[in-house]
Amino acid sequence: MQPDPRLSGHLTRALSHELAAVQQYLMQAKLVGLWGMPEMSRQICKDVHEELEHAERLMERMLVLGVPSNATQLPPVRTGRCLEEMWQINRLLEIDAVRLYEEGSHYCARIGDIETQALFEGILKEELGHLGELERLLLSAQQKGAKS
Repeated sequence: MQPDPRLSGHLTRALSHELAAVQQYLMQAKLVGLWGMPEMSRQICKDVHEELEHAERLMERMLVLGVPSNATQLPPVRTGRCLEEMWQINRLLEIDAVRLYEEGSHYCARIGDIETQALFEGILKEELGHLGELERLLLSAQQKGAKS
C-alpha cells in the first residue's frame, strides 16, 4: 500500500525543517563559543540534540509508514551578528515549526492516523517550549537594552 501523499509531504517537510534547525543551531553554538560564551554554546548544543531527536523520531515514523526519506537541500544557515539577532532568527524558525506541526497534526486527525498525530503533537509541544524560551530571552535582552 502506498503511503498517503499528503501525509508523506507533512513528514518530509518536518524532517527537512528539523535537519535545517540542527545545522543552524550547531553553527550558532560554534559561533557563540568563538565569541567566548561557552555556557551559551553548551545551551545551544542542547537545542541541537533536541532537534536531532525530533528528526530521529520522524525518520522512524517514516520507515514504519514506508515513506521515503528523500534528501532535501537545506536552507542557508542564518547565524546572526549578536545573541539578540540570533534569537530573533531562531524565533522565526520555531514559529515555522509550530505552524508545520499544527498543520500536520490537523491533517492526521482528519485521516485518522492517531500515531502520526501523536508524534506531531509531541514535537509541537516541545517546539512551543523552545519558542517560549526564545521569547523570554528576547524580552530579557530588550529590557536590558532599554535600561542602558
